[in-house]
Amino acid sequence: MMLPVIGLIVGIIIALLTPLRFPIKYSQYIAIGILAALDCVFGGIRAGLQGTFDRTVFISGFLVNTALATALTMVGDKLGVDLVLGATVAFSIRIFTNVGIIRRYILDKWFKRRLLREEESYERR
Repeated sequence: MMLPVIGLIVGIIIALLTPLRFPIKYSQYIAIGILAALDCVFGGIRAGLQGTFDRTVFISGFLVNTALATALTMVGDKLGVDLVLGATVAFSIRIFTNVGIIRRYILDKWFKRRLLREEESYERR
């Protein structure tokens, strides 16, 4: 489960420390690639919390989804169709769904721990 989190942190640090700048014409490709990558990261965190994380599935999904999203954006750009909008909506929905599930999982664990502590303190009385 730590692989997605570590990858996200390392990626952010590298991006902040690298003075590399891309031409504006590549901004759609980079943006959709980042959205696809974030979708995979949050999906990996969700799978880790649920106990179903598989490193091979995560890495292959990360690479394939990012490449496919970027390729679809390029094809749409060549055809004059704004496919990036559809991909943005799809990835955004998936990201928000995964974050919602992660949030609910963490809150459930927190409330169960709190309830368990309250029961233990009640039994001690």
